[in-house]
Amino acid sequence: MGTYGDGEGLGLLGDATRRAIFELLARRPRSVGELAEELPISRPAVSQHLRVLKEGGLVVDQAEGTRRVYRLNPDGVTALRAYLERIWDDALTAFHKAAEVAPDDPEQENS
Repeated sequence: MGTYGDGEGLGLLGDATRRAIFELLARRPRSVGELAEELPISRPAVSQHLRVLKEGGLVVDQAEGTRRVYRLNPDGVTALRAYLERIWDDALTAFHKAAEVAPDDPEQENS
């Protein structure tokens, strides 16, 4: 677990290029070359972003012949989704509690 909880993958997606790579890989697995063809960055830059995503647990790779094919890591995506669901549940609980203590009639508050 990271310093600020389980949402480390969310920070990795704060970079627009990594988010674009993540979204492309969500559609289908791709090689570095295929990703570079669809993005306005070089193959070495794509490789660097993939390394970060892989180290963060959001991407896995597999050798296929002479190239490596990258795909989303289901475990990493599941952990990221669970983190977001916990945050959302906490927000809904806080909203529910605030609604319970709020006055029913705004006119009563002014009297």
